[in-house]
Amino acid sequence: MNLKKLTFSLLTIGMSLSPLTLQASEHPNLILTESGVERMRENVGQVPLFDKSLASVKQQVDAEIAMGIDTPIPKDFSGGYTHQRHKQNFFIAQKAGVLYQILGDEKYAKYIRDMLFQYEAMYKDLPLHPQERSYARGKLFWQCLNDSNWLVYMSQAYDAIYNYLSKDERQALETNLFRPFADFISIENPQFFNRVHNHSTWGIAAVGMIGLVMNDEELIQRALYGIDDDGLEVGGKDNDGGTIKIEGQRKGFFANLEEPFSPDGYYTEGPYYQRYAMYPFLIFALAMENNRPDLKVLQHKDNVLLKGVDALLNLSDADGEFFPLNDGQKGMSYYSASLVTAVDLAYFYGNKDPQLLSIVEKQGQVLLQESGLAAAIGVRDGKAKPYLKGSVNLSDGINGKQGGIGVLRHGNEDLTLVFKYAAQGLSHGHYDKLSFSLYEKGEEVLQDYGLARFVNIEQKGGGNYLKENTTWAKTTIAHNTLSINQQKHFGGVYDVASQHHSELFTFDASKDNVKVVSATEENAYPGTFMHRTMAVIKEESFEKAYLLDIMRVTSDSENQYDLPFYYLGQVIDNNFDYQSPTSLHPLGEENGYQHLYVEGKGSAVEGNTKFSWLGAGKYYTLTMLTDAQDDIYLTRIGANDPEFNLRR
Repeated sequence: MNLKKLTFSLLTIGMSLSPLTLQASEHPNLILTESGVERMRENVGQVPLFDKSLASVKQQVDAEIAMGIDTPIPKDFSGGYTHQRHKQNFFIAQKAGVLYQILGDEKYAKYIRDMLFQYEAMYKDLPLHPQERSYARGKLFWQCLNDSNWLVYMSQAYDAIYNYLSKDERQALETNLFRPFADFISIENPQFFNRVHNHSTWGIAAVGMIGLVMNDEELIQRALYGIDDDGLEVGGKDNDGGTIKIEGQRKGFFANLEEPFSPDGYYTEGPYYQRYAMYPFLIFALAMENNRPDLKVLQHKDNVLLKGVDALLNLSDADGEFFPLNDGQKGMSYYSASLVTAVDLAYFYGNKDPQLLSIVEKQGQVLLQESGLAAAIGVRDGKAKPYLKGSVNLSDGINGKQGGIGVLRHGNEDLTLVFKYAAQGLSHGHYDKLSFSLYEKGEEVLQDYGLARFVNIEQKGGGNYLKENTTWAKTTIAHNTLSINQQKHFGGVYDVASQHHSELFTFDASKDNVKVVSATEENAYPGTFMHRTMAVIKEESFEKAYLLDIMRVTSDSENQYDLPFYYLGQVIDNNFDYQSPTSLHPLGEENGYQHLYVEGKGSAVEGNTKFSWLGAGKYYTLTMLTDAQDDIYLTRIGANDPEFNLRR
């Protein structure tokens, strides 16, 4: 993996609390409903994509039932056996509940019952998880986040077999397992539950959903509006450096719906975590829709959850993979299970957009719920139309006034520019104002590194974020943007960065041959003003579209300006002289520079410097306006990385 780095001397060229009156509810009443189950039963054998999905789930669950139930004493981080086993248990239990409702086979209900009572027997004596890394340790898992995952899915399983269980069995499960579990992730861990963050969204959904099944008004209130007196002092940090409590902090489900989402449906943490959070957002909103439609949770903030699905789809490349903004894992796409759920629900509860059906076709599976059935029927009946991803400007911030993400697309994603001028993005944000990445079809041309983590690989830091996420991935020099004096934007101080955002100057995608996005940043480096304008241009004299990048900088002082371009591929040609060292040394000592090996250094050409490479079977050329005083560095990621945690 290579970095083209230039050293320039640039010249100026509220919602109120209301009591809930829960009606005595029938079951199932969360995601499944009696009427929805009846429709699915009536259509079994008549809707190919639904039948395919049903058969696939049945095969998975039957295989697990044949293996028997294992609920081991927790001890492992992500990727370890106990973690993965408990994770698999809640996935399979939820699916078994759906099968019981659709097929009526009691073996699925018995399987869930037996599993739940194994957990009931162990939970009352279960201590905190032995791994102490998390700011909110769980019991079944190393963090409350994963415990909340468990309860979101197990709530659905319990709901599906509620009427199968005796009154005494329900009493035992609710008294010894579900209520203590809900209290643990909320009352006993307010630093996890009572904030605005994707972690809290999972906790809130978990408490709210089990509350709905149990008809427990107190838990529903807690989920919607948070804990009134949490005993937390202002300040405190989570494992990613995010602030746990700020002055005037809101809490509960409505706060988590309103603050992270912009009116356009963009989630401030970025598409990777938007994908992750969309499942609990949508599932709990749907559960509330089925139980308390008067609150209009699914329609809250002008249908922002449904807009969020469209925003996510537009933040993907031609292969459906999400742009790795902030802490984003490369390769995560709209083929993931959470997006199958999101797309089906958006289709059914939105305006039945036939373009969404083309995404459903690509996904090749549907949710085993009324919305999935409707989507599968639409596909069967030939209603699908191509999903057209054009250029889009997605605002950031609760009111859409904290910067945003501009995506310029030429043709059928022949060339795609992703320009970031957003807010910090909570604790998963990077210090990369006015950064960009460039794609041709689904291939990265100039890349965003994303996160430094091997998800669910226990041998790599327990599958959690690595220290290189802080020392490299979040740093300014790790991105295609301007770094000054080898320092990070905002000095790398989260509390400072969280107070600022870039400003949109213009966005214009109205013309086919010229599309422009431009934004300014004046807070990343005190006394320095940056203005970056990027345009995707298609001229008749050129076979393909090209990218024009203009960075204008003014400052109160003389500085070293570093402007990197992270290309992927093999060097082919250039028009400048450079020298390669006999031994490799890092470019600097800190702020990400310590992770870059210098493989070559040269001087720029007066007027025009060119650099060409071969990537993904195509030739690319970077042409720069330079003068003879500019230095050119050829560097490679991987210095000071003895455990090989960074991609090379």
